Parts: sequence; C-alpha cells; structure tokens
Amino acid sequence: MPTRLTRPRVLAACAAPFVALLATAAFAPLPFSVAQPGMTADVLGENKGAQIITISGAPVRKTSGQLRMTTIEATSPDTRVGLPDVIDSWFSTDQAVMPRDAVYPSGDNVKEIEQYNRKQMKESQDEATRAALDYLNREDDGIDVSLKLADVGGPSAGLLFSLGIVDKLNGDGSGGDLTGGRVVAGTGTIDGDGTVGAVGGVPLKTQAAERDGATVFLVPKAECADAQAELPEGLRLIPVTTLKGAVEALVNLEKGTGTVPSC
Repeated sequence: MPTRLTRPRVLAACAAPFVALLATAAFAPLPFSVAQPGMTADVLGENKGAQIITISGAPVRKTSGQLRMTTIEATSPDTRVGLPDVIDSWFSTDQAVMPRDAVYPSGDNVKEIEQYNRKQMKESQDEATRAALDYLNREDDGIDVSLKLADVGGPSAGLLFSLGIVDKLNGDGSGGDLTGGRVVAGTGTIDGDGTVGAVGGVPLKTQAAERDGATVFLVPKAECADAQAELPEGLRLIPVTTLKGAVEALVNLEKGTGTVPSC
C-alpha cells in the first residue's frame, strides 16, 4: 500500500539524487577550456629571434612604436576540465571558461587541431598580405612579403599583420609612423578585401595588451561590449570594421585630426 511521505522525508528523498548529481559533476570532465591572457608580439619587430614581417622588392621604412598582436592561452584539447576548475575560473578576473568548441574544432584529436590551427594561420597571413597590398594599390608591384610567428595558430592576428605591412611600406602616408610612436595592440581576422572579423577571448586579450604596455587597442566593432566588460584602466578602445578604417583611425589619432571612433 502506498504511504504518504512527510515533508522532511520528501525533501530528503529529493536531495539524495541532487547530491549524487553534484558529486558526479564534480569529477566528470566538462566540455570547456579554461583560458587566460597569452603572449603578445610586436609584428614590427622580432619574435624568438626571427623578424615577423620581412619584405623584399620595395623599400622598407624604419618604424618606431609597436603593433602588438594578442593571444589567449587555453588548456590543451586533451586536458580534463572539471567543475572545480570552472568554479575557480568563474571568480577569477584573469581567467575565462570558454566552450571547448569555441577554442578547438569539435571532435578532432590534438595533432589534427595543431594542423588546423597552422593552416588557419597560413591562410590568415596570405589574406593579410593581400589586404595590405590591395589597400596600398601595390598588389602588382612584385612585392614579396614573408610572415613568421612561431608557436601561434589561428587567424586572429590578421588585422595586425596587415597594419604592420602598411606601416613598413607606407607609414601614415606622409612620412610618419602609423603608430605615432605608441604601443598599439589589437586583434581581428581579416579577409583579402580588408574586412575585419570578430574573434574570441577579447577581454583576456585586452589584459595581455595592457600588461605589455599598450595604450590603444583595436577591436572588431562587433565585440565592443565584450572588450568593455573588463577593460583595463588606461587602455583606449578603437572599434574597426575594415583595414582602411583602422589605418584612418590610427592616422587621425597620431595627427590629432579627424574622427577616432570609440566603443
């Protein structure tokens, strides 16, 4: 015969599977990666002893200032991320929990992911070169550009590569540096036509930029809100949608004329 449970016994009965669920979740791997601010590199200079941008077939300017591409460092695709890791990162200002699929292609092993990231980087470099030479109307001048950045994968350095090529070949267009002597950082993919695309991990990248001396950060316009969420003090955001717009914003900032967009 069915019996009627009193309230305390009902609560106890309900709590038991809930506690069991929490215990399971605490030890089960979750589909997340934990990320933190990564390295930055001045694309106008060297990285690990090698020049990042090498240009032949045209005179190259001596530049001042810096154009720093930014990265995030995430737990490797085969790292076990559990509930305690997620909770710790949730309360940390210099860490973020990101869906694993947003960091690594779903279903691939470590070797395949590394190959994929290298492929994306190579495609990004080709697009960045094409965008820069097209912007300068020098795509038919026989200029050869080599881009080298060790141990970094993915397409998010594209905008900074393009800006570096423009600065080395043309500067601000009137003899000055595109950076105005500042440490400028940023992120963003780029297409061959100069369109800037969104990337992930922007709040962590702004922290990396400020840590390494940047005072200006170029961000894909669609990610302004993300960049503002935990913006380090003293770092100025400039939203961009195209290479042309990014160059114009930096020139206006350098000369103190025209409009410099803000988030």
